[in-house]
Amino acid sequence: MMARAVEHQSFLSKSTSVLVLSSCLFFIQLIGAGTPLHAQTQSSYPDKPIKLVVGYPPGGSADFVTRLTADELSKELGVAVLVDNKPGAGGSIAAEVVSKLPSDGYTFAVLGPNALIKALFPKLGFDPDKELVPITSLAVGSMIICVNPKAPFKTLKELIEFAKAHPQQLFSAASGNGSTPHLAAALFESSAGVKFTTIQFKGGGAAAQSTMAGDTQLMFATPPTVMGFIKAGMLRPLAVTTAKASASIPGIPGALESGLAGYDTNFSFGLYAPKGTSPEVLKKVFEGVSKGLQHNGIKERFAFQGMDVATSKSMEAFDGDLKADAPNVYRAVKESGAKVE
Repeated sequence: MMARAVEHQSFLSKSTSVLVLSSCLFFIQLIGAGTPLHAQTQSSYPDKPIKLVVGYPPGGSADFVTRLTADELSKELGVAVLVDNKPGAGGSIAAEVVSKLPSDGYTFAVLGPNALIKALFPKLGFDPDKELVPITSLAVGSMIICVNPKAPFKTLKELIEFAKAHPQQLFSAASGNGSTPHLAAALFESSAGVKFTTIQFKGGGAAAQSTMAGDTQLMFATPPTVMGFIKAGMLRPLAVTTAKASASIPGIPGALESGLAGYDTNFSFGLYAPKGTSPEVLKKVFEGVSKGLQHNGIKERFAFQGMDVATSKSMEAFDGDLKADAPNVYRAVKESGAKVE
C-alpha cells in the first residue's frame, strides 16, 4: 500500500513537473515572440478601410483636398480610404465627432486650423487642441473675391467705393457660419471699412449659385468652388484674398495691387487623429500622406484648383506651425468682429 502511494505521488510529481515545464516553455515563447507579435500587429496595419471625415460639404476645396488625399493614401497603404462629409459650424461638428471615436487608426479628420474653430466657437463642449492630434498640413491657397458679371463694379477698388456709398445694400453669399470664406469676408469688411449684408448658405456651391443668379452680388470663395464658373464667364473675379497674386491662380490680382492694403488671408487644411492613436500608426499615416501627395501629377491637380500641396516636414513641425499661428488667428477674428451665431 505504501509502495503504491509513493508510486502515485511520484507520478503526480512527474506530471506536475511536465506541466510546469510546458508552461514555462510556453511563457518563454510568448516573451521571445512578444516583440515580433507586436511588430506584426503594427506592420499589419491597416487591415480594413480607413475613413477621412471632412468638416465641410461636397464640392468645395476641403472636399477636393480630402478626396485626393484619400486616393493617394489608399495607394500607399493598400486599403480603401473613404470620405465622409460632416459639414457645419466651421468644421467643429466633424472635429467633435472624430475626437470621440476610438483611437484605433481607422478614422481621421480633415479640418482647418484648430485655432480658427476655437476662436469662432468659444463655447465648444470639447477642446480640439487636447482631443485631436495634428498629423500634417495638406494644402494651402488663396481665396477669390467674385461678383455677379452684371454687377456695376469691375475692380476691387470700385467694389469698395460702391459698398461705402451703399452700406449693407450689397448681399454677400457665405458658404456657412464659421467657414474660412466667411471669416475672409469679415476681415475684408474690417480692412476696407465697408459693411455687407451676409447671407449664409450650406456650402460654397449653393453660395455660388446664388451669386450667379443675382440673388446675392458677391462672394468670397475657395478656388475649387468657383474656378469653373469663372472660366465660363458666369462669375467675375476681382482679386485674391492674399496681398500678392497667387501663382496657382494666374490672371487675378492680389489685394494690395488692387488698392487694399493690410488685407492678407488664406486658407489651409490639415489631417488630425483622435488623441491616443498609437505613434506607430501616426507615423505610418504621416509617411503615407507625405509620399502620396508627392506622386506625379498631384501638384498640378492642386494647382489647377488654385491650391498648393503643403505637407509638413514632420508632425512636430505641423504642431509648431499651428501653435505659432494661433495668436494671429485669434487676433484676426477679434479685430474683424466675426461672429458665429
